[in-house]
Amino acid sequence: MARLKEHYEKVLKPSLMKEFGYKNPFQVPRLEKIVINMGMGEAAQDNRKSQGALEELALIAGQKPILTKAKKSIAGFKLREGVSIGAKVTLRRDRMYEFLDRLVNVAMPRIRDFRGVSLKSFDGRGNYSLGIKEHIIFPEINYDKVDKMRGMDITFVTTAKTDAEALPLLKGFDLPFVGQK
Repeated sequence: MARLKEHYEKVLKPSLMKEFGYKNPFQVPRLEKIVINMGMGEAAQDNRKSQGALEELALIAGQKPILTKAKKSIAGFKLREGVSIGAKVTLRRDRMYEFLDRLVNVAMPRIRDFRGVSLKSFDGRGNYSLGIKEHIIFPEINYDKVDKMRGMDITFVTTAKTDAEALPLLKGFDLPFVGQK
């Protein structure tokens, strides 16, 4: 069992039940999935450039990413419908907890001038998103083999109904928020 999953079951779940007064353990918010999205705008012109990004995203996530394709043609961006413009991975269960553990304890401390993640990135329904500017913060990426710096969006999808329920859940996983109370 993943270390953070065990922490959730033994420590976080009982404390959230007590804090919010839940009567049933199934009411307690939990982390449902983590979606990692990497945009590759340059891949619209050259398909070979997307291969490096796909391999790096697979190393980071530990799972094969899928290509996302353009839904509409936009002439200003030289984009045609059906052209690959990004890649995404959806992590669930143990892989999700393993990734979260690596993100918080290994990757985030390697970010330059890192002070924490914003409290304003909740969507109002208990989900949280954060952006990373450089994918080389992950130790799986070999800096010498990187052809281009890429950013990524990471979305934490929870079963919480509100942001007030999701915040203690994510704080319990040691996500470093700016201006924590």
